[in-house]
Amino acid sequence: MLNLIPLVSARHTGLSRNSGFLAENPASSCAHHYWRRHNPAALAAAVPGSAVVVPGGAAFSAAPPCRGKGHSWSQAGLRAEMAVSLCKKIFQTAKKRIIQQRRMSLYNVAHGYEEELIKKKLQQFAGGSINLSKEDNGIGILTVNNPQLMNAFTGTMMLELQEKVAELENWKDGKGLIICGAGNTFCSGSDLNTVKAIPNSQDGMNMCMFMQNTLTRLMRLPLISVALIQGKAIGGGAELTTACDFRLMTPGSEIRFVHKHMGLVPGWGGAARLVRIVGSGAALRLLSGALKVDPERALRLGLSEETLLSPEESGSLEEARAWLSQYTEGPASVIRAAKQVVTAGRELPLEDALRTEKDIFGTVWGGPANLQALVRRPKHK
Repeated sequence: MLNLIPLVSARHTGLSRNSGFLAENPASSCAHHYWRRHNPAALAAAVPGSAVVVPGGAAFSAAPPCRGKGHSWSQAGLRAEMAVSLCKKIFQTAKKRIIQQRRMSLYNVAHGYEEELIKKKLQQFAGGSINLSKEDNGIGILTVNNPQLMNAFTGTMMLELQEKVAELENWKDGKGLIICGAGNTFCSGSDLNTVKAIPNSQDGMNMCMFMQNTLTRLMRLPLISVALIQGKAIGGGAELTTACDFRLMTPGSEIRFVHKHMGLVPGWGGAARLVRIVGSGAALRLLSGALKVDPERALRLGLSEETLLSPEESGSLEEARAWLSQYTEGPASVIRAAKQVVTAGRELPLEDALRTEKDIFGTVWGGPANLQALVRRPKHK
C-alpha cells in the first residue's frame, strides 16, 4: 500500500487526536511548555495560529509562544528558517517512501518465495540480452534482444530485465520508455529450454513470482511507457506488453495469449493487467480462445493506442518516439509526478490514493517548473 505518511502515536505527548490530526491539548500547560521547547515541530511554527505537518503525518497547531523565561518573539525568525528546512525534509521523505513502494516486492519468504534460489537456477540458462539506452531527452529504449529465438526470454535475460528496471528506477532525468524487440519482432515469451529445466511446481511459482515482481516494478516506474509491437508478441511477450502504459502496433503485428495451448495460464501478471485494460469479458475471450489480436482488433478492444505506418524496425521506432513525445514534453519532475498520481489512483483505495496525490503534489508545488509557469502566466486556449 502507498500509505506514505501514517499518523504517529499521540501517547505520552500531551497531545490529543482530533479528526485524524494531532492538536495541542490546552488542558496540559506542562506538556504545552515542554513541546514548545523540545519539539522541532513546535519550534518550526513561525506564524501564531498556523499548523505544521511533521514526518509521520502529524499536524501541530502553532499557538502563540509562551511568554515565560527563555521565550521571546525574536525567536520567530529562527522558527521560520526551521519551518522551511522541515518542509524540505518532509518532501524528501515523501519522495523516498514513494520510491521504496515502487521497489517493494510483492512476495517474500512468507509466500514461499526464494529469490536467490531462483536466480541461481535462471543463471544457468544463458543467451540473448536486455539492452537499455537512455537518451538526453529523457526517453529510454529497452530492447529484448534474442532474435534467433524470436526474442524469447532465457534465464539470464530475466535476470537482466530485473537489473535494467532497477537502473531505470534510479534514472532521475527519465520521462518515458519504449520497449521493443530486436529483429523486427517483439517477444515470444519464455525460452522453452528454460521452461523445461524448471519442471516442478515450486520452482515454477518462484519464477512466476520473480517475473511478477519485476514487471510490477516496471509498471510502477515514474516513466510513461509504451510497448512497440512489431511481429509477434505471444505468451510471456503478450504479458510484457500489458506492463506498459500504452501499446503501439505495426502493420502485420499481433498480440496473442497462447498459454492455453501450453496447458497454462498467464503467470507474469498478464491476466490481472489485461482485465484492467480491456475488461473481464474481453480478457476471458482472449485467454480462453487464445485469440490472435491484430492491430485493428486491438484498437477496437482498447488494447492498442494506434497502428503505426512503418513495418520496419527503424521507421517504427522513430514513429514511436514522436508519438511518445507528445506526453513527455516538459519538465521531468512534472511528467514523473503525473505518472505517479495515476499509478496511485489505479492501485490504491480512494482515501490512500488521495493522500498519495497530496504528497506528490507537495513535491512539485513551489518547484522550479511551478515558479517558472507563474512567471510566464501561460494562457490555456
